[in-house]
Amino acid sequence: MKALLVEDKEYIRKGLLHLLQSMETDVEVIGECGSVKDAVVVANTCKPQLVFLDINLSDGTGFDFLDQTEHLDFKVIFITAYEEYAIRALKIGAVDYLLKPVDVEELKLALAKVKTLPTKEQKQQLKTAKQAWYQNDSTLVLSLSDSFQVIDLQELLYCESDKGYTSFHLANGKKYIASKPLKEYEEHLEKVNFTRPHQSFMVNLKFIDKYDRSGIIHLKNGKKIPVSLRKKEAFLTTFLKYNGF
Repeated sequence: MKALLVEDKEYIRKGLLHLLQSMETDVEVIGECGSVKDAVVVANTCKPQLVFLDINLSDGTGFDFLDQTEHLDFKVIFITAYEEYAIRALKIGAVDYLLKPVDVEELKLALAKVKTLPTKEQKQQLKTAKQAWYQNDSTLVLSLSDSFQVIDLQELLYCESDKGYTSFHLANGKKYIASKPLKEYEEHLEKVNFTRPHQSFMVNLKFIDKYDRSGIIHLKNGKKIPVSLRKKEAFLTTFLKYNGF
């Protein structure tokens, strides 16, 4: 199997490469990458059959890499540090993963399992793991430029979209900017009492102070959010239902 190592720490990549070379296996490492950007280029060009994929990379996540890769016909084994959110997501998805530092016996077991796993089944596992990583009932994990930020959705006032980026505004005044469009978060936020009254905004219904019939939402912190004509009827239905009207 032609394999690609995607891990932002060189010593982890070299350690895994050494383990693979020391084992009796048909895995041939054809490339190493330390970022989402580089990994996408190499994967699309070389079309590996197996990818060892770090979940937290310097410029995004392993799921960002999977989203941007044209061909998802390869098998995936995640490699990750012991992080609560990462491990929980991978377990929910039933995706194979290895903890750092990689243990040789665990590596053998993961390889044996992934080789017999149907591609269709793995795609569903990856989809489930991705949903669990980015979303749960009370929090949202944002991939920021320098960190992964956990957002308490009960404290999120509103989100604003701008040129492919989304800013998250919290009740405590903090603001975080993620390099993903608002539509990436819309489905989940709508399930936890958020509404999208305008193409550029999503609003937490519990923080709405009043709706001005001229088409303006007033939040409890004084922020004003416009309601577009196209979305006005749907917004009013959701707003009034939420408030028991």
